[in-house]
Amino acid sequence: MVAAPRGANRRKLMRHQAFPHGVTRDTLLDWFRATRARTRRLFEQLAPEAYYERPIPLRNPFVFYEGHIPAFAVNTLLKLALKRGGIDERLETLFARGIDPESEAAMKNPADVWPSRDDVQAYAAEADALVERALAEERLDDDTVPHLRGGEAAFTIIEHELMHQETLMYMVAAMPKEGGRPVRPPQADETSALQIKIPAGRATLGMPRDSAFGWDNELPELVVDVDAFEIDARNVTNGEYLEFVEATGAKAPHFWTRENEAWLRRGVFETSALPLDAPVYVTHDEASAYARWKGARLPSEAEYHRAAFGTPAGDERLYPWGDEPPDATRGNFDFASWDPVAAGSYPAGMSAWGVHDLIGNGWEWTSSVFDGFPGFAPMPSYLQYSADFFDNAHYVMKGASPVTPRELVRRSFRNWFRPNYPFVFATFRCAR
Repeated sequence: MVAAPRGANRRKLMRHQAFPHGVTRDTLLDWFRATRARTRRLFEQLAPEAYYERPIPLRNPFVFYEGHIPAFAVNTLLKLALKRGGIDERLETLFARGIDPESEAAMKNPADVWPSRDDVQAYAAEADALVERALAEERLDDDTVPHLRGGEAAFTIIEHELMHQETLMYMVAAMPKEGGRPVRPPQADETSALQIKIPAGRATLGMPRDSAFGWDNELPELVVDVDAFEIDARNVTNGEYLEFVEATGAKAPHFWTRENEAWLRRGVFETSALPLDAPVYVTHDEASAYARWKGARLPSEAEYHRAAFGTPAGDERLYPWGDEPPDATRGNFDFASWDPVAAGSYPAGMSAWGVHDLIGNGWEWTSSVFDGFPGFAPMPSYLQYSADFFDNAHYVMKGASPVTPRELVRRSFRNWFRPNYPFVFATFRCAR
């Protein structure tokens, strides 16, 4: 009988062990390190005095998120999945989970409990070391452990951090800005009012179980018959939405401000002249009101899929442009820009039907209420991730924003927010 490898030999064997979906242990480690490095760079953008501020009233202050990301990794991978000990039970409870209150009145802000930044960063450094060691040495794919099946817990902690990189930018964008700068992105062709006819056909939502890592709301695959419809080739722009505001007296969107009779847009790091050709960022309620004013409506999730991934030949693509992986020519995502650029600036990313910007430049509101697909089951590593929001009070968004990491740019990925939430980088287009 051959003895099982121990110590350094076991670690060497485990390091080269492959995971499902073509991921190796080394690539998983590199992915974790790169994700943590970007998060640290984003937090370095903060002025020290902003650390305990809460620019979005419905969210915790910045300090929470610098602690939450490593604490989530410890709680999920080390303690829940691998049954190992943690580091600091008090911090792992304090930073365990964020919030999604219905109103500011329901928000609690325990300002006196937040630790110092030095303590948070010391905890994060210790957590990173333990997680790296687990990713390098532990068995992370084990069909007998629900949290480890398909490497679920490892993928969960990394994609969880990727999503928080984007929501961190929502908070930065909500910070007060200095005066305006008259800058406009390059003009796109004036075809934003063009409407594309999409014939009836099928749309595939979600993904098959065990085909790749996906969050529980992406599973299982769902094929939907979609009736014929029309959809705008481009997102509604600031200029078009300004016509609506002036015609109806509607309130200006959260990202707009006015100075000396001039409309300005608050970006992530600066305020500039309102770019009339860039997509407008609005709430679901505002998008629905504009669509009604135009005698139109928002597309459903299935219609978005049909317009984005369907083809006249009847097959479906992995991405609007085809099956090639996302790159910088396809759209404004993966931190290609802090803010939206002119609609239609990425013709290499348009769909087979000629619809632009379905990935990047802003998440797209749909008319579909967020819910699980038939056969939905909560994921063991994060039981409350989706199920807590199946409340008829959140709507599905598809696509990506300028600060959506490319790893989340996949056909099945679903985002969701409340219809009155103004801080998300979300735009829309009309359907009929």
